[in-house]
Amino acid sequence: MLKEPATKYRPFPPVSLPDRQWPNRVLTAPPTWCSVDLRDGNQALAVPMNVSQKLEMFEALVRCGFKQIEVGFPAASNTEFSFTRRLIEDGRIPDDVTIQVLVQAREDLIDRTFDSLVGAKRAIVHLYNSTSPAQRRIVFGLGKPEILAIAARGTRWVKDRVGRLPGTDLGFQYSPESFSATEVDFALEVCEAVADVWQPTPERPIIFNLPDTVEVAMPNVYADQIEWFIRHLRRRDCAVISLHTHNDRGTGTAATELGMLAGADRVEGTLFGNGERTGNLDIVSVALNLYMNGIDPGLDLGNLGRLVDVYERCTGMTVPPRQPYAGELVFTAFSGSHQDAIRKGLKAWETQSEGASDAIWDIPYLAIDPRDIGREYSEVIRVNSQSGKGGVAYLLESEFGIELPKDMQREFGPIANDAVDRLGREVSAAELRSMFWREYIDLTGPWQLTGFRTSGDGGVVRCTSALLREGVAVELRGVGNGPIAAFVNALTSDGAPKFEVAQYSEHSLGAGEGASAIAYIQIRFADGRTRWGAGVDTNIELASIKAVLGALNRALALP
Repeated sequence: MLKEPATKYRPFPPVSLPDRQWPNRVLTAPPTWCSVDLRDGNQALAVPMNVSQKLEMFEALVRCGFKQIEVGFPAASNTEFSFTRRLIEDGRIPDDVTIQVLVQAREDLIDRTFDSLVGAKRAIVHLYNSTSPAQRRIVFGLGKPEILAIAARGTRWVKDRVGRLPGTDLGFQYSPESFSATEVDFALEVCEAVADVWQPTPERPIIFNLPDTVEVAMPNVYADQIEWFIRHLRRRDCAVISLHTHNDRGTGTAATELGMLAGADRVEGTLFGNGERTGNLDIVSVALNLYMNGIDPGLDLGNLGRLVDVYERCTGMTVPPRQPYAGELVFTAFSGSHQDAIRKGLKAWETQSEGASDAIWDIPYLAIDPRDIGREYSEVIRVNSQSGKGGVAYLLESEFGIELPKDMQREFGPIANDAVDRLGREVSAAELRSMFWREYIDLTGPWQLTGFRTSGDGGVVRCTSALLREGVAVELRGVGNGPIAAFVNALTSDGAPKFEVAQYSEHSLGAGEGASAIAYIQIRFADGRTRWGAGVDTNIELASIKAVLGALNRALALP
């Protein structure tokens, strides 16, 4: 890298707009969405989609609720032309969906484009030519008047051919390509010349698509460009202002949202940001950003997993695990403190939302309810070596109904984390359950229960216990005010270290007559040491007795 980058690069000049209004505005409604997955996204693929893949993608976009879909560049190749014809001739386009086709300002290409649209009910012809200084100087070797003439002449060619599609509700869109790198006054001049030819009306407006073709400045500069353009446009009521951002600086979403604040009506983009270089705008991100602020985005993203599957199958691309909203890990917490906060937040939400239709989502670390987009809470907390007791407890409870007491969480959490650390990877809920069973349930020495019965009267309980002590059968008897107390008395009277039950809880692990119960017991010795134990049985009394033995066995094994 250069030590003095200013010798090679220069900052993009800001727009003079001292009274800009967009910073004080708030978004309250969604834009009109236009998917360009089948054109801009498709041209960025190493292996472009074939016709069957494009058909599947088109159907997925329709299911999402897109009402405008750019289906291709019909004059560019036979595949593009055939796909457009297939959509029309097979009647695959819903009556409320408008297809859009792209074309350069060349007469032969415009003719071919109109041929592709014969029979379409609703269509938009999208004309473009490049306008930036670098394009004018390097690519075309033309001055501003010649660039303006290309745009106006192309518009005339399109207008002259409208009569060739008598049954089509035809709209027109013009893009000054590289708008963000073009002088705003010249971009406006070109668009005004196009409008003079097209003669839009408020009832049939022209679409001016103002692309951030290559991000050359911060997103606030793009917003200034959009607001400046809108404020100086002569016939604002006859135009739809559209955005088309790319992501070269990683701020495509920010540029779009600020451009919407600046007054844009429409947004073009792709699912998950597929596009040239670092990609196009990710429409899913902007739509769900609106949703999480209480605005209906006008798109149905309630089954995001299905959409990801279609996208990956058709494009050969993959959705990164940290892609906003859609990535595998975006609703996943590994950090122990995050896991604890999420677990507590979800419990509070269950209480707050029960029977309430106006409960407001406010959960730490979860900006949106994963269930709203087809995700599961089981994806939210996962366990690796960075996790804490909260994540461990959440997975055991959510997957298996094991509700560890808080103090037991503090004991088992580090035990589980040490085991995970040795493995050096993420572990599943089933693996955590196995760890818990090995640590607390599947203990067979030195004490093992083989039989237990009680009797009593007058508040006194007597127990007889059949056990193996280091493999030798013994029978112990004890008394107490309950089965657990009687069993503790039997053990300590036979030489076990003196201890008492400090904490006890139990719950069912299922429903029905055959459901098991799990008991958790913490014992405390005379020197203050404590150990937890757990026991499982269809009989809750036996589960409790097993839990006492489990705690004692752990204490004797881990002094």
